[in-house]
Amino acid sequence: MSEPDAAPAPPAPPAAPRSPWWRPALLLVLLGTAAGSLLLWNPTELLSGGLADRLPGYWFGPLFALVYAVGTLAFVPRPALNAAAGLLLGVQQGVALAVLGTTLGAALAFGLGRGLGRDALRPYLRGKVLGALDRRFTEQGFRSVLVLRLLPGMPFQAVNYGAAFSGTRALPFVLATAIGAVPTTAVYVTAAASSGRPGSAAFLLSAGLIALLGLGSAAGLWRAARARRRATAA
Repeated sequence: MSEPDAAPAPPAPPAAPRSPWWRPALLLVLLGTAAGSLLLWNPTELLSGGLADRLPGYWFGPLFALVYAVGTLAFVPRPALNAAAGLLLGVQQGVALAVLGTTLGAALAFGLGRGLGRDALRPYLRGKVLGALDRRFTEQGFRSVLVLRLLPGMPFQAVNYGAAFSGTRALPFVLATAIGAVPTTAVYVTAAASSGRPGSAAFLLSAGLIALLGLGSAAGLWRAARARRRATAA
């Protein structure tokens, strides 16, 4: 008497879809192209070198913010862009347009990172440290981004792409960036706007705050290096 046929094996679970390799490659190409374009143009020179005389007044503000945003994508240091805003526009208009440019540049970087790099890099966020950072960004996106924007010396693009690769939602990211960028932007813009009056209270106060920001950045780097050494020794 023949034995009954064995039950068919259950189908294997479908393999997780893999992100196309060209997406992160395209992201690197775009960022490299933006940085390399600085060999052909200089955002700070364009912003402070007669741009206002070449355009009608109603076009100048939007173009200033756009050039500022592209400058951040090209990894131009924000203090240099803020100084151009202060020299050219003064304190009030300079701070407003610099914060707008900062927010726009962060949003562009976030969109590029989310659209081209997130799916490819998500499998690498499973380590203990990176996984904890990913969970914090995902669960407390607004608060995490706001704190990092307020910290002196925190690399601007590192926060942009760190948030983009995590589960942070776009709207909290943009709002936290716009709010958190105001203090440091105001300090650098005020210092540049009052540089023609080095004895003024505005210049002395902003210069003192810049020195404190520098000390805070150095202290943050020292603490981070110390924490890494402790983690390595443990």
